[in-house]
Amino acid sequence: MTKRILIIDDDTDILAVTQLALKSVGGWEVSMATSGQEGLVKALKEQPDAILLDVMMPDMDGIATFQALQADPATQAIPVILMTAKVQASERRRFAHLGVVSIIIKPFKAMKLPAQIAEVLGWSQ
Repeated sequence: MTKRILIIDDDTDILAVTQLALKSVGGWEVSMATSGQEGLVKALKEQPDAILLDVMMPDMDGIATFQALQADPATQAIPVILMTAKVQASERRRFAHLGVVSIIIKPFKAMKLPAQIAEVLGWSQ
């Protein structure tokens, strides 16, 4: 069965590149949201197999979005992978304590992204 990924990122270029890589290399279905609020609605409605979530977004950032996903019993079991350019050890520890599955550092190699995601989620490629 095809995996479904929801990407939540306010950067349309990142969305486009990520979607292309996940569809063409990973063979997965991809839906996209450009804000935390839109992402919450889509996560609830679509029940994706995983969520790629940008940390730095206006209005509702990735951390607030993740906490809202965790607070809803209908979305709390969906694995979340944070995407961030913040690579300092203190930031990474803070993200790890939240309970996210993994952190992907931006900029990332788009064509390697599906293998990276599959590995952290235990999906066979």
